[in-house]
Amino acid sequence: MIQALNNHPFFADMQIVSCELLVNQGYCNENYLVITSDRKYIVRKLLRDDVDRELEWKVQRLAYDVGITVEPLVFDRKQGFMVFAFLEGGHKDKLDKDDVVHLAKILQKLHAISVEQSPVNLEIKNKTKEAIKAFETIDKYPKEYVLCHNDLNPKNIFFFNDIKLIDWEYAGVNDRYFDLACVCVEFGLDDAQQKVFLDTYFTDVYHVEKLEAYKVVYEALCKEWFNSIA
Repeated sequence: MIQALNNHPFFADMQIVSCELLVNQGYCNENYLVITSDRKYIVRKLLRDDVDRELEWKVQRLAYDVGITVEPLVFDRKQGFMVFAFLEGGHKDKLDKDDVVHLAKILQKLHAISVEQSPVNLEIKNKTKEAIKAFETIDKYPKEYVLCHNDLNPKNIFFFNDIKLIDWEYAGVNDRYFDLACVCVEFGLDDAQQKVFLDTYFTDVYHVEKLEAYKVVYEALCKEWFNSIA
């Protein structure tokens, strides 16, 4: 990787001090910390060819424009990697009240971004009775399609002075309640935290029953995903 970067125009005038594979890796990319003489970068070698990388890059740029992600710098389609500004911060497994409020406001900004894209298909192969009931509940409510991250697990959310979302490969148009359910499930929000989260996010009425149904769907999709890569 370091040889490819040394030969790349973006790094032409820089001295690369080190290029280290990060300990925590995702399933779609290899992630490297690249340190030059005056700056740090994250380089992602793109591994999967079933991800719409053009959409991923477009969404990340739009998200950066509204201040909710890191700066995207290079998308080299031919060599199959992306370069981003290094992000200071860390992850959290649990949220306090301020985090819940702040994250709700971040999702407001994300869901206000406009993209022309067909909605994602939330298909569960092995539908349990619980999942079938959840889809039936969801169908009772109007669809609220917005641009969603679709993978808001703790490793994709950075906390420092601000909150930033990363890893946009699954981003796409979906019902806003899917992202909200992701956060509630992944961070184990209790009833009080969930109420703060929803009261902050929504300026009008909201539907807890719909959210609970999307939680079931999200958990079922996660189970299928992890079983498929086991």
